[in-house]
Amino acid sequence: MTVYSDLNLAGLIGNRALEKPDFAVLAVENGSRSLVEKRTYSDLWRNGHRLAWGLSRLGLQPGDCFALLMANHVEFVDAMVAAAITGTVFVPIDPRAKGDKLAFFLDNAKCKGVIAADYAMGNLLAVREQLQHTRWIVGLPTDECDSAALDAPGVTLYADALATHSEEHPLAQLGADSPMQLIFTSGTTGDPKGIVMTHQRYCETALITDRIFGYRADDKPYSGLSLTHANAQLVTLGASLALGLSCVLSRRFTKSRLWEITRRFGCTSFTLLGGMTTALYAEPKRADDADNPVRFVISAGMPKAIWSDFEQRFGVQMLEFYGAAEGGLTIKPIGVGPVGSIGKVAPNLRYRIVDDHGQDCPPGTPGELLFQPVDGSPYRVEYFNNPQASAKKCMGGWLHMGDVVLEDAEGWLFFQYRQGNGIRRNGDFINSAFIEKAIAECPQVDDVYVYGIPAANGVPGEKDVVAAVVPKNLESFDPQSIYRVCREKLESNFVPSYLQVLAQIPKTASEKPQDRFLLEAFEQQPGCVHHEAR
Repeated sequence: MTVYSDLNLAGLIGNRALEKPDFAVLAVENGSRSLVEKRTYSDLWRNGHRLAWGLSRLGLQPGDCFALLMANHVEFVDAMVAAAITGTVFVPIDPRAKGDKLAFFLDNAKCKGVIAADYAMGNLLAVREQLQHTRWIVGLPTDECDSAALDAPGVTLYADALATHSEEHPLAQLGADSPMQLIFTSGTTGDPKGIVMTHQRYCETALITDRIFGYRADDKPYSGLSLTHANAQLVTLGASLALGLSCVLSRRFTKSRLWEITRRFGCTSFTLLGGMTTALYAEPKRADDADNPVRFVISAGMPKAIWSDFEQRFGVQMLEFYGAAEGGLTIKPIGVGPVGSIGKVAPNLRYRIVDDHGQDCPPGTPGELLFQPVDGSPYRVEYFNNPQASAKKCMGGWLHMGDVVLEDAEGWLFFQYRQGNGIRRNGDFINSAFIEKAIAECPQVDDVYVYGIPAANGVPGEKDVVAAVVPKNLESFDPQSIYRVCREKLESNFVPSYLQVLAQIPKTASEKPQDRFLLEAFEQQPGCVHHEAR
C-alpha cells in the first residue's frame, strides 16, 4: 500500500509503517550488558510524529536546521523522521567534537537547536555562549553517565520534548530538491563544508542499494560506523529502511566484538572503511574466525596485501566500492575484477580521469577522477551557504572528486591518493588545522605543522598523522604533555601518531612548510620522533 511518496524519508517510513508496521527494522546494541534498543516501522512513524510536535513547539520552521550530537541511538533515527515530517533539516555532528570545531559546525549550519546525548553535553555547554544561532538544547539521557549535565539551565529533557498525544503532525510539502540534512565534509582543503543532501537523492539511492550492493531479502546488514557519516546512513540504515531489511548498528565500532555481534544477531553483511580492515585483521587469530553468518563485507579501502587472506580467514567475500557524500560511485562486485581495484563506474554515471591541466589521462596514468550523469547533464552539488565551493566542486559540469586514480587496460580503477595535503585516517579525512590549533595554544610550543606519512597499516591512500613541533625550550620540553593536551582537546582520530621535535620547521621563502624535508628528517633522525606513552 503506497499512500505517500517514497522519495522523501517521511513518506518512505509512512508507507512501510502501513505495509509492515510490526517489522523490526532497526536494532542498536551497546555491548551485552546494555539493553538492545529497537524500532519497528510503526515505532519510527509514531516517535517521528511525537518529536515533530516537539520541534514545532521549539519554534522550528520548514528549512530550519537543528543538530544531532550523539552516537548511534534509535532516537537519532526518530529525529531523522521528525525532521522529514516537519520539513526541517537535521545536521549530524560527531559527538566527540569539541571546542572551536564544534562551535564551527553549529554556527556554519545555522543550527537553531541541538539534540545532544548526555555524554556530549559538557562539550556543548562549554561553547554555548559563543554560538550565534542556537536557541535551544534538548538532552538525551543514556546509560553512559549520570546525566548531571542535563540539569544545566536551558536544557530540556528529551522525554519532555515529545508530544504526549497520538495525533499525527501535518506532513510538510517536500519537493524533489528539499534538503533532508547537512552532512559535513572533513575539511581537508579548508573549513569543513555542509553538503546539502536532498530527500530525493537519499531515498533514490537507498531504494537501489539491492542492485548496487547485492542485498537479498533475507540479508541482515550490520554497521559499527557512525550515523554522522553517509556510509552508515545509506549503505546500512537507508538500505534497510527502504528495502525492508532488519539492520543492526552498534553505538560505536569495536573491532574486538565485531564477529561476536554478527553471530549474536545473525548478521549477513557489514561495512568497513580504510584502516578498520587492517585493525580487524590484526586481531589475534581464532579457531572459529570463519564460523560466522556473514555472507559478504562491503568495503571502502581494503588493502590489496590482506584482501585474499581476509576472505579466506573469515570465510567471507569482499565487495569493494568507492564514493563520497557528494556523489560518485564505483563498484567492484564480489569475485569480479582484480584484487585491489575500486571497481568500475556505476552505470548511471560517466567519468573522466584528468591531469593537472584538465586533459584526459591514458590508461595506466594517474589523474583526478571526475563524474557526470550518463546523459551528459551537469553534475550538481550544493554546499550550504557556500556557492563558490559548490561551483568549484562541479566546475565544467563534472563532479571533481579530488582523488587520484588510475585505470588499467580493462577499465578497472585503482585508488592512488587524495589530492593536496589532506590526511585520510581510518576512513576519515583529517583537518590538520584543528590539530595545529590545539598544539599551538600550548605555552611551551613555538611552532607546529601537521602532515601525513604513508600509514603503517598499509591501507591505500591512508596516512598516519605527524605533528612537527618546535619547542620554546628544547631541553625542558616534554612531548607527552602535548599528547595529553591533544587527548583533552581533540577526538581520538585527530591525536597525532607521532610527535616530531625540531629546532625549526623547514619552510620556503613564502613561509610554506616543506614536507619533503620533514619526511627526510623523520626517517633520518628517529631520536626526534616520539610516540604517545599509553
